Amino acid sequence: MSMLSEGGAQLDEGPLATWLQGRPFADWRAQFDRDGYVIFENVLTPEKVAEMRAALQPYLDADVTGRNDFEGLRSNRVYAMLAKSPVFAELVMHPLQLAFVDADLGPSALLSACLAINLQPGETVQPWHHDDSHITHPMPRPSWGVSTFWAIDDMTETNGATEVLPGSHLWAAEDFEYALSLDAFTDKNMRDVNDDPAPRADAVKAVMPSGSLMVAKGTLLHRGGANKSDAPRLIVTPQYCIGWARQLENMVLAVPPEKAAKLPERARELLGYSIHAPFMGYVDGVHPKRLVPKAG
Repeated sequence: MSMLSEGGAQLDEGPLATWLQGRPFADWRAQFDRDGYVIFENVLTPEKVAEMRAALQPYLDADVTGRNDFEGLRSNRVYAMLAKSPVFAELVMHPLQLAFVDADLGPSALLSACLAINLQPGETVQPWHHDDSHITHPMPRPSWGVSTFWAIDDMTETNGATEVLPGSHLWAAEDFEYALSLDAFTDKNMRDVNDDPAPRADAVKAVMPSGSLMVAKGTLLHRGGANKSDAPRLIVTPQYCIGWARQLENMVLAVPPEKAAKLPERARELLGYSIHAPFMGYVDGVHPKRLVPKAG
């Protein structure tokens, strides 16, 4: 079975069958459009999860913690991940998440950010936010981003599982007023793990086992939870934006042409070595892929 994506191309559902659980992709997308998120359990094998953990370990061992309340003063974040290991290029091209990206954002979508977030014990809740808020167009509006969350560790009730507000991607602008403010990027005050400045009775914790995937609309309000356990909680979160938007991370500097040359073509396109029709993204009048050295 197949369906049309946003760009008009047919989606081959055959490679997704293992994860669609007998439901057509259109059914999953209807749920995505209604709730703003979907969860697929046990998508990655334990071996693939172990490979990603091993690639991240040197950077986690450095124990560089967040600079403010938003990043998490007891969290480790790893950026520019496609420059660090090819295993993450493979991850950002995973066909299950790209089915939702292509359907919502079209074939010229870009990788806006890709980072690992390791919540240490004692980390507090993040401010509520949505990941395409850098596109400052009043709500309600279409989602111009898709965020994905890969559980490297189990995400549990107590270790800081991402919390979502189902349906919030459809809320009016006034319902977003209490969400993320710029103060969160300057606040360096340590809080108690039980301190929750904005509790919500309608919040849902995205509890899922290691190797699972959550896909969320860029307009869905969510936050990292508080880690009240005695062990870290690690995720990898590739985030995508529509092709005409500015990426959160400057990907062509994070992964310059000589490094991009070693990656698969689809990964290079997602980084920004690509064109949003008719010609957005050109370099000196030519397609940016022409400036990537031939892999030798």
